[in-house]
Order: sequence, then C-alpha cells, then structure tokens
Amino acid sequence: MRIALAAGDGIGPEIMAATLELFAAAGVSKLVEFVPVEMGEAIFARGNTRGMTDEAIRVVEDLGVLFKGPMATPTGGGGKSINVTARKMWSAYANYRHFRTLPGVVTPYSKAGINLDFAIVRENIEDTYGGIEHRLTNDVMVAKRIITAPGCDEVLRFAFETAKRMGIDTVHCSHKANIMKMTDGLFLERFRTMALEYPGIAAPDVIVDALCMNLVMKPSQYKMVVLTNLQGDIVSDLAAGLVGGLGFAPSANIGRNISIFEAVHGTAPDIAGKGIANPTALVLSGLMMLRHIGLEKQAATIENALLAALEDGAHTGDFGDRSKPTLNTHAFVQEITARLGQEPKTVKPAPAGTSDRITRVAHPKPESALVMRTFTDVKKEVAGLDVYVEAVHPAADTAVQMQHLCATSPFQITLVSCRGMQVWPRGSAFTECVDYWRVRFELRDGRTATQADAIALLGNITQHAVVSEYELLRTYNGVRGWTLAQGQ
Repeated sequence: MRIALAAGDGIGPEIMAATLELFAAAGVSKLVEFVPVEMGEAIFARGNTRGMTDEAIRVVEDLGVLFKGPMATPTGGGGKSINVTARKMWSAYANYRHFRTLPGVVTPYSKAGINLDFAIVRENIEDTYGGIEHRLTNDVMVAKRIITAPGCDEVLRFAFETAKRMGIDTVHCSHKANIMKMTDGLFLERFRTMALEYPGIAAPDVIVDALCMNLVMKPSQYKMVVLTNLQGDIVSDLAAGLVGGLGFAPSANIGRNISIFEAVHGTAPDIAGKGIANPTALVLSGLMMLRHIGLEKQAATIENALLAALEDGAHTGDFGDRSKPTLNTHAFVQEITARLGQEPKTVKPAPAGTSDRITRVAHPKPESALVMRTFTDVKKEVAGLDVYVEAVHPAADTAVQMQHLCATSPFQITLVSCRGMQVWPRGSAFTECVDYWRVRFELRDGRTATQADAIALLGNITQHAVVSEYELLRTYNGVRGWTLAQGQ
C-alpha cells in the first residue's frame, strides 16, 4: 500500500524521519510505501494560498491516506490553515483523539494515582471553521456558523461506531444548546436520534462549560465525548493538557474516502534542526494510521515498545525524570526500537489485534462532489425576513422608517435588535448598541407571501438604507425556522 507523506515544517522533518525509522524497524516498510508530497510553509512562500501543490492534491486523492507532520499557518493575511483546508477539502469529517496517562509523563493526575483514558470526537468540517467572515459596518465583523444535519450524522455515527468497536459503554454529547438553540440544538437532537440505534451505549449530554470544569475536577468520569468543531477544538487541547500536552496527543481525521493522521502540536521553530524534539505525538498518530489500514499487530508491537521505553525512563528534554539522561530525537526512538517485542510492566499492554495485513479497501474516486441531505418532504412557507442595516440613529427612528417602507407589503415590522438583544418595540436605555441593526419583518395576519415579495421589500429598503445582510424567514412543517431575540 502507498501512503502520502508530508513531513511538515519546523521540527516536522526530524520527528517524521525518526517515526519512519521506528516503523521500518517494526516491519511496516515491507507493506507500506510512503510517497512524499509538497505541503506547508515553503508552498505558502511561493504564493500558493492553499499551501499544497496540485500534484500533492492529486497524490493524496489517489492514495486516500495522508500522514503529516506539524505545519505552520500564515499569520494575518495570506493562506488559511492548511490543516483545516485539508480536512475540509477531503471531507475528513471526524477528528478522533485518544488521551491516556503514559508512564514517565508526570502530570497532577499521575501524581495522584489517577490514570486517564478517554477520547474526544470532534466534528471537523462545519461550524465557524467554514471561515465565512465579513465586515458589515464600520465597527462590525460577522462570522457565519454552519451546522448541518448530514454533517452531524456523519460524526455522530463515527463516534457511536467507534465506541461500539472499542467496547466503550458511554458516549457524552457536549454542546451549548441552552444558548445556541438551533445550531447546537440540531447537533443534540441528531445525537439523541442516533443514540436510539445503539441501545447498549449510554448517551448522556453535558453543556460544554460544565464539561470543561468536570474535565479538570474529575476527568475519569468520561470515556468518549463528541462535540461540534470549535468547542471540540478547544476541549481536545484542554484534554491534551491533562495528560502532559499536545506532545502526547495523537490525532486522526477520518473521512469516507480520505483520512489524515497528524501531529497537531506546533512546529517549534526555536528548536527546529537541533534534533531534540519529542516525536511521541507523531508516533501515536502513526499507530492510529496503522490500525486504520489493518496493521493492528505492528501497531501493538510499536505501542508496547513505546510504553516500555517510557516506563524505563526514556525521555526527551520536554518531559521525564531529570535524574536520567535526556535523549535527542534519534536516541529516543532507538530506545523504543530496542524494546520491540517487549511489553510494559506497570501499565496495561496494547492488545495485539488480529490483523497484520492491509485490510483498507479504497473507494472509487467520486465523479463529482456528493450532495447530502437528511430531511426530505419538508413543507416550507415564507414567514418573513430579517434585514440587517447599517445605522447610527436610535432604534425607534429606524423602526419608524421601516414601518413606512413596508406599509404596502405583506409584511409588518415586529422587531429591531442589536447584537441579538431586542431594542424595539421594547428595550432598555441601558442596552449599548452599535451601528448594526437587525430589523425583523413578519407576515401580517391572514397574509401569505413568496420569496419574491420578500425581495421586493428588500429592494425598497435598499433605496433608503445600507443593507449589509438579509435572511429569509421560513417555517418548516409549521415549525419556526428562526430564534427569538434576547428580551423578546
């Protein structure tokens, strides 16, 4: 089997070389050929805002698996994160990270004798990571948060299937549906629906801020937690901190056709080229990759050798028993290699699995992008429109102006809000506002309307005010497709 290989930036090439050396010693190179592809900082420097060449994209799409080191993201202008771009472009919809207490890695929990072992599953495509952002007024920037039913279903199915395969009996859904009632509300609703298909797995939910507190106070109560993208990004890094940091946190990005295995820590440019970086996270990510393609026995052999080496005090300069020699990257991997075939004595060995051959089956390349849909046969009816206007005069003045502009339309003004808070027809003089008003129009009693009617009103408004955004309000099978403002 051939696997695309992107060594990464900064310390990436040296920890990748060390990892491949270890894998070769375990016999992986007899079954896997790694094919280098050009990605990262050097490609950004050529003016390529994707950070990857066309040839790299072709190779990854042909091979279906990418193993990559850490990569730098341009700050400020220029290209976006290559990590996010790759996950989204290739629909690697589920980010899976396993956090466990490792021997020789001292944390407050290991000192207290608390061994951690849990997983975070994060939706990987949607949410604010769509990067859809606009400047709408002098003072207002807006980011769009996209949560879809098919996107929820993909990652939730992965979480439950992974839990079932690994014998995990509880999957928590973490969310903020108490505030984001439609977006996180959809994620929670799809979680509860999906859970009905897995009666052997308990499916409680927890608000994300409570989860963060609980992870610090009593992390052992969780076995697997599934979250939306932004919340999952934050919580997974918090979880890494519980077991020693991102240097000990593997990461897999799983898709229908293409999967990506990577170290998610930084590129550490301050130590790049010195040969002293810790390769553990990349090794662990590589073990996820080996299991993904069917090399379970090889992965277990390497993992047990790593655990045995850590148990015996092998460490790089960023962790470990200072009374024992600090090893450089190559020497650290040599300590692991010397223990291939051994098992740790103080922690549970990795199970050997049953397969030592490639079992991954490549899917045919799709002819075009797949369009997914969960809900069908939905009756949709126009109920109004939200119009966002730029203005600095009082909300009451905006309301008077809009009442005049909608007088002959099927719609009437029902609300003016600012930053989500109602300021008309009811409001407080203590509510501080900015130059960005949401004006809501809803159907007059007994009237019906089409999208054309909404656009006609919008066109009339644009003759008298600067419109920065517009949202069509519709009901779906009679259920309102929008939220109320705070204070309504």
